[in-house]
Amino acid sequence: MSEATDEQGLEELLDYIKRERGFDFTGYKRPSLTRRIMRRMQDMGVEGFEDYLAFLEAQPEEFGVLFNTILINVTSFFRDRETWGYLQKEILPRMLEAKSTSDSIRIWCTGCASGQEPYTMAMLLGEALEEDELRARLKIYATDVDEEALQVARHGTYSPEDLEPVPPELRAKYFEPEEEDGGMRVHPELRRLIIFGRHDLIQDPPISRIDILTARNTLIYFGSAVQETILTNFHFSLNDAGYLVLGRSEVVTRGSKLFEPVDLKRRVFAPLPRAGDFRNRLLHLVRDAEEGAGEHQPHPTEGLRETGFEHSPVPHLIVHGDGRLAFANAQARHLFSITHRDLLRPLSDLEVSYQPVALRSLIDRAHAERRPVSVNEVPFQVGGEQRFFDVRVFPMHGLDGAVGTSVAFTDVTRYKHMQERAETAQTQLAAAYEQAQSSAEELETTNEELQSTNEELETMNEELQSTNEELETMNEELQSTNQELETLNDEMVLRTTEYDQANALMESVLNQMKVAVILVNTELIVEAWSERAEDLWGLSAERAVGKAFPQLEIGLPVYELKEVVSACLAGTGTQELILDAVNRLGHPMRCRVACAPLVAGKHASGALLTVEELPE
Repeated sequence: MSEATDEQGLEELLDYIKRERGFDFTGYKRPSLTRRIMRRMQDMGVEGFEDYLAFLEAQPEEFGVLFNTILINVTSFFRDRETWGYLQKEILPRMLEAKSTSDSIRIWCTGCASGQEPYTMAMLLGEALEEDELRARLKIYATDVDEEALQVARHGTYSPEDLEPVPPELRAKYFEPEEEDGGMRVHPELRRLIIFGRHDLIQDPPISRIDILTARNTLIYFGSAVQETILTNFHFSLNDAGYLVLGRSEVVTRGSKLFEPVDLKRRVFAPLPRAGDFRNRLLHLVRDAEEGAGEHQPHPTEGLRETGFEHSPVPHLIVHGDGRLAFANAQARHLFSITHRDLLRPLSDLEVSYQPVALRSLIDRAHAERRPVSVNEVPFQVGGEQRFFDVRVFPMHGLDGAVGTSVAFTDVTRYKHMQERAETAQTQLAAAYEQAQSSAEELETTNEELQSTNEELETMNEELQSTNEELETMNEELQSTNQELETLNDEMVLRTTEYDQANALMESVLNQMKVAVILVNTELIVEAWSERAEDLWGLSAERAVGKAFPQLEIGLPVYELKEVVSACLAGTGTQELILDAVNRLGHPMRCRVACAPLVAGKHASGALLTVEELPE
């Protein structure tokens, strides 16, 4: 991968971090920033910046670990004890002596990380002031860009190892035991003196009227241009009698026109007088144009006016009548990367003269027409993000003609995005309305189909009710038929019982008779065969019943009896004859055979044959 590709990938990664989380690392020193990001990439097994950007998109929790790696929140109580001793013995007494007992004391601890430094400052001032005076006068602002570290600082709970640098008497006075984890928590009275908040030294406006400003080992992360911007903001923040405290690895350059060293070894600096400050140059330029270069007594409200102009949330430029840049407030300096060296330079030499809009033509037009000139929604790339500004140019005229021009850049990005979202929402609403109308028509058609289906269901319901009624009628008829069948069944059971009884009686009678009894029907089929017949011819009843009588192979000459039986069935009355026969043992015998018809109604239903063995 080439260096150009690496640099482009890093810029895209930094732009993504700024857009997603609001952290602007573009002003940090690139070698150390790149080294720390690549160290994190190596830990995660990611090779290129593009791959790591994709990893951040997929794993948002990685942001916190990355920020901790970049910011290196290394701090402790009374870190560099020699510096804190110097502050306690020399700087704090000077500061308090320069103030009246009613003046407020304002401290700003930048890059406070997990809060040890502002709590250390609060303890030193707690020892220098009375308790009532402390609550009434002292206010400490502690800021950092790391929200997780600020949460730790706000809670104010530290382990025994963290509190080892704190002298025992201060530890007993300003900390109390924490029951949950065995640590120590800052006393509530000390905690109330400190205001913790997120603040970006590059993007956010500085806090004003500060007596002591600590930025220990904070500037080392930034490049020289960004350091100069931050030091300019620090100079604005500090009172004339204020002090700037830097880290051991940081120093204000010897050629700086903003600060002078108080103690270079301990990195304590004081702001140079504001008489040469570029904020006053505008006043001198305007006064020179209107009144000449004579002496001028400052108006009591000039300081308030300057402060308000410097802290205006709208980026603002003042251009002198001869085309030189006279003043740029904090927001304009940050937005257009203007330094104090650019002041009093011709506007045409600066990039802001043609980006985001051609200012020189607007300035000429405003003075020619002697009225404000505006250009709305001008796009401008800021840190990889496109923003929109309304640019308003005001001609400034004095008694002797034009003395300068005021140029204001109002950020309307949010309103532009709101307008775009509103238009998008309007388009989506129109589409949704059409879809809703189409859905309503489909719903109406579906409703008609449902009504038709409902009518069909009602018709089917009526048919089902009619069928149900018929089924109920059939069920009643079946129940009646079932009852009749049960009655018939009972009668049949009774008849069967009677038949069985009669049959048993007949069999008993037949078996008790001394003669052989044979009963045949009209077809000459044997229907009864007595035990005496079995004894005579050795043929059991099971084998004889159901067989044709003439076909029985017994010792009785049945063929000779066929005519007798037929005549008996024809109604000629009882027939009787004597026959020679053979018994089952093969012995000859003589027997008397009598045939009597069985009459049921008018016709014979069968014949009863009796065979009696005669004595020899």
